[in-house]
Amino acid sequence: MRQLVLGVLVSLIALTAFLFSGSTAPAGETLSYVELVDRMIDLEHLAVLPAPGETCKQWSSYDRASRYDEATGKYIHWDANGDGGQYIRKENGEFVLAEMEGPGCIWRIWSARAQKGRVKIYLDGSETPAVDLPFEKYFSGDTAPFDYPQLSYDLNLKNCSGQNLYFPIPYRKSCKIVAEKGWGAYYQFNYVTYPEGTEVPTFSADLSAEAKAALAKVNDFIATKLGTDPAGARQGEVTLQGEAAIPAESESEPLRIEGARAITMIRGKTQTPFKDREDQMAAMRQLALEIRFDGQEDPAVWCPVGDFFGTAPGVNYYKSLPLGMTKDGFYCFWYMPFGESAELRIVNNGPTDRTFEFEVTHAPLDKPMEQLGYFHCKWHRDVFPLPKDRDPDWVMLKTEGRGRFCGVNLHVWNPRGGWWGEGDEKFFVDGEKFPSTFGTGSEDYFGYAWCHPGLFQEAFHGQSMTENNAGHQSVHRWQIAENIPFQQSFEGIIEKYYPNQKPTLYACTVQWYLAAGGVDPFPAVPVEERYGYCVRPPMAGLKVLSVSRGAVQLQEMDGWKDGKWKDDDQLWWTHARPGAKLNLALPVKEEGHYKISVVLTKAPDYAVVQFFVDGEKAGEPIDLYNEKVTNTEPIALGTFELSAGEHQLTVEITGANDQAQKSYMFGIDQLILKKTLEL
Repeated sequence: MRQLVLGVLVSLIALTAFLFSGSTAPAGETLSYVELVDRMIDLEHLAVLPAPGETCKQWSSYDRASRYDEATGKYIHWDANGDGGQYIRKENGEFVLAEMEGPGCIWRIWSARAQKGRVKIYLDGSETPAVDLPFEKYFSGDTAPFDYPQLSYDLNLKNCSGQNLYFPIPYRKSCKIVAEKGWGAYYQFNYVTYPEGTEVPTFSADLSAEAKAALAKVNDFIATKLGTDPAGARQGEVTLQGEAAIPAESESEPLRIEGARAITMIRGKTQTPFKDREDQMAAMRQLALEIRFDGQEDPAVWCPVGDFFGTAPGVNYYKSLPLGMTKDGFYCFWYMPFGESAELRIVNNGPTDRTFEFEVTHAPLDKPMEQLGYFHCKWHRDVFPLPKDRDPDWVMLKTEGRGRFCGVNLHVWNPRGGWWGEGDEKFFVDGEKFPSTFGTGSEDYFGYAWCHPGLFQEAFHGQSMTENNAGHQSVHRWQIAENIPFQQSFEGIIEKYYPNQKPTLYACTVQWYLAAGGVDPFPAVPVEERYGYCVRPPMAGLKVLSVSRGAVQLQEMDGWKDGKWKDDDQLWWTHARPGAKLNLALPVKEEGHYKISVVLTKAPDYAVVQFFVDGEKAGEPIDLYNEKVTNTEPIALGTFELSAGEHQLTVEITGANDQAQKSYMFGIDQLILKKTLEL
C-alpha cells in the first residue's frame, strides 16, 4: 500500500512538472475546427512557445533556378526572378503546386493573377478533392466555402491589386494541391505542420453550423471591430492612463507594472501640436518607446513611436488587427507577458518638447511564464552585411533561441522612383541552408501585386503610405495564424535589388516572441540615423519651378536597351494634355550669349512639344514619337543673350503624332548651356 501511495505521489509530481515545464503542445493535443478558426485573431496564442515539431512553411511559384550548392556552400542564381509559372511537376496533365505531410493546416493562399482554371485541394489521400474551384473563386468572397469577404478578397476591387484568402484548411495526414491549365500565374500557400500526435479535423467544404458561426464571427470582427482587442475584456485587467510631458533630449518617468501579468493594450496620442507634416514625421522618429520585462538590461521593445504603431513616416491613418492609427489616436494589441515586472518609458531624442498621452491595460497571466515568450519589437536599418553570393538579400530579423516570428512593417525611401520591391522574402529556420519560405516578390509578401501604388488596409496586411513608388512607402504584414515557429534560430530576409546609393533605403520594424535567454541583436539606433536621412536628390540635375497639369518625377532608364541616358535617369512628365506647361529653372552663372540644347526621350506615347526661354519661342515644335523608347542627340533650341541668375525654360505640350498613343508624356535627360561669342 505504501509503495502504491508513493507511486501515485511520484506520478503527480511528474505530471505537475510536465504541465508547468516549457512544453506547450503535448502529444495527443486535439484542435477542433472552431478552435482553429479562433486562432486567426488570437494574439495571445502567439506568446505560447512552440513545441518541437511545429513548423510553418510556404509553397510558392518562386524561381527554381535559385539553389544552394552543398558542394561549394554557395548560393547559385540567388537573384533569379522568374517567379510566375513555377510548380513541382506535371501529373496527368495537371500542375502539382504543393505537397504536405503530417497533421497540418493551410492558413493563407495568395495569387497575383488567379484565373478560371480550377485548383483542387486533396486531403488525407482522398481521391475526391475537398476543394475544387476555379482559382479566381478562392478570392471572390462570394463562393462557398470561402464566402466571407473579410477573409477572401481581391484587391483589384479595392483600389489596389492582389488576391488573398485567409482561411483554415486542416488535414490529418497529408495535403496535395493541383491546378488545371489556365489557373493563372503566381501563388503562395502558407501552412503549419503540427507535432506528431496532434489531432485536427479533415477539412470539408460542407461546413458545419458551428464552423460557419465561428467564421462569421471572425469575419464580423474584422469588418466592424478593428481597433478593439479581439480577446475582449479579461478578468482582473487594469487600465492605467496618463500624460507624459517629455522635454527635448530627455525621457519620461518610467511606468512600472508589478506581478505576473501581460500588457494587453497600449494606446497613445501626441498632444503637442505639430507645426507641419515635416515636424510630425520628425516627432514620430525622434520619440522612441522602450519596454523592459523582468529586469532585462536591454529593452525587448525599442522602436520609434510611429513605427511601433505600424507605419512610417509620420501619422498615417489605417487599421489592422494588432496595430493602427486613427483620428482618435494609435493602438497596439500585441500580447506582452512577463513574470515579475514590466517597465515602459518614452525617450525624446529631438530638439522639441513633446507631450504624449497614453493608456496601458494589463491583466493576469493564465499560463505560467515558463511556457511563454517575451514580446520583442525592434527598429533598424542596414545591420547585417551578407556574403556576395547572398545578393540581394537584406536582413529583417536575425535571432537565436526559441520563439515565433510574427510580422514586419517596412518603410521604403525610394525618391528616384522605379519599382523597388521586386525581391522575394526568404525565411531560414533553425539553421536551414535553403529557406523553407521562399517568396515571389516583396509586394506579394505584403499581400498585394504588380507594384500597385494604391493604399489598402486589411486585418493582416496593408500599404498605409505611398508616394506612387517614388518617395515614401510603408507596408506591413502580420503573421498571426501563419506565424513562423523556431526552436534554435530564425533569419528573415527580404531581397533588395536597388542599392542604397540610388538611393533606395529600407527601415524595418520586426515583431517576434523569444524565450528567456534568447539573442536579440538589435541595439537602440541614434536619432541621427533614424531621422533626416530621407533626402531627395536633384531630378536629373533639373529644378522644377511649376507644372500646370500632371506629375513630374525622376524615372530610372537603365531598363531600356535602345538608348543611353546620362546617369541612367530622366525627368519624366506624365498625365499632361495639350496646352499644359512645365517650367524648369535655367541657371546662368555669368552674363553672356548661350547656345541652349536639350537631350530628350522618344517613345510610342510621347508628345509634340514646344520650348520657350523666358517666354521667347525656342526652336520649332519637336515630335517625340518613336516606336521604341530611346533618347535623342542634343537638339539645338537656339542662342540667347542671358544675364547672370535664374532664367526659365518652358515646355508646352502642343499635341501628338497621329501614330502615337495619346498619353502626352515628356522626358528630358539633359539641359546643355554652352557659352558662345555672339548671338
